[in-house]
Amino acid sequence: MIDLMVYRAEGWAARSGQDLYLLRATHADLPATYPPFAALLFMPLTLLDIDDMRTTATLLNLGLLIALVHLALRLTGRPLRIPRPAAVLVLAALAVWCEPVWTTLRYGQVNLLLAALVVWDLSRRPDHRWAGVGTGIAAGIKLTPALFAVFLALCGIVEGWRRLRHTGVVTDVWNPRLRQATMATGAFLATALLSAVVLPRDSHRFWSEVLFTSDRAGDIEGTANQSLRGVLARLLHTPDPGTLASVLAVAVAAAGLAVAVAAFLAGPRRLAHAPAWAALACAATALLVSPVTWSHHWVWCVPLVLLLGTEALHRTSVRWWTGTCLAALIFCTYALWLVPHKAVGGVRPELHQGFGEMLLSGLYPLAGAAFLVLAATRAVRALRRPVPYELPRGGSGSAGGGAARQSAAPAPRQAVAKE
Repeated sequence: MIDLMVYRAEGWAARSGQDLYLLRATHADLPATYPPFAALLFMPLTLLDIDDMRTTATLLNLGLLIALVHLALRLTGRPLRIPRPAAVLVLAALAVWCEPVWTTLRYGQVNLLLAALVVWDLSRRPDHRWAGVGTGIAAGIKLTPALFAVFLALCGIVEGWRRLRHTGVVTDVWNPRLRQATMATGAFLATALLSAVVLPRDSHRFWSEVLFTSDRAGDIEGTANQSLRGVLARLLHTPDPGTLASVLAVAVAAAGLAVAVAAFLAGPRRLAHAPAWAALACAATALLVSPVTWSHHWVWCVPLVLLLGTEALHRTSVRWWTGTCLAALIFCTYALWLVPHKAVGGVRPELHQGFGEMLLSGLYPLAGAAFLVLAATRAVRALRRPVPYELPRGGSGSAGGGAARQSAAPAPRQAVAKE
């Protein structure tokens, strides 16, 4: 549980006033890479001895996995024929063996916590008092979830424009999605402010220096890096793909957010399980464009496979079942580790991969890209269907919970008349 040991060292640094971003922990001399707010959360780890800390972290991660499965099922809005607690436990028992989840448990990572916080936000009513706070806190621990706040803001802007166009009332521009994005941003800024007050030196160094050193986390070209930048580094046989990787990341970010917003626009009335398609399209985009996305960051494969399985149950289609099984195999077979991945004489073997090895070491980004293509296809087809515009009431048409109730709501007569 090497990463958990790093977290404990970060907690000690924050507790004792040491320089957080100068520390090197464990036999691998690993540095601190998260925002300083994470170090504040890790301080309780210093109150436990190492064995108790490992046991506690494992139990918490298993509990978070169960919570993630439950929230993912709620996000899809899929009613189950067997009791929900039994279904959640069975699915979690299966999911624990997939590579990202198992590696998260093995390293003592925080990935399940981050995913659960975000899905908790997106599976509830967007007009809930605390909707958005979970996403903001997740971004305060690790910056990647901040893309969800951008996604929520874009959805809110689009929805506000649609309401303005159909009602002509300027005050109708404000909507639950904009409020949720604002809450997420506020919660994130609160974590940064708290860190600046408690750890001013570390906060200044992180936001002015550490944030811009992506290679601090490890070798970009390593097999463990399942991001677009990692794939490109292995493809070009260079540890620094440079500007090309940045341009590609920006393009994929724009395309992925467009897919997520399109799924949001389609809404449950046009696209079955639209909230899940929108949320997971944003998650796949974040994982792809992050400079470093370790394999264990892909715990989002759990709700992704559950969504595909839900679609397969809904359609009873051989193609959907085949796709679901293929996605499960990609994340459960550990196939990416079949390629040489241990440095010899200081040289990474990933810099000399053949075509087949590149495919194996890029399985997760390929799966993420394929999911975005599938989501885009589904969203575009759904948007072409002539469904009357429905003014949002509460969370209607959102990427949050209540999909089953929203899909059953009739369209207001005024809106139908305008169409």
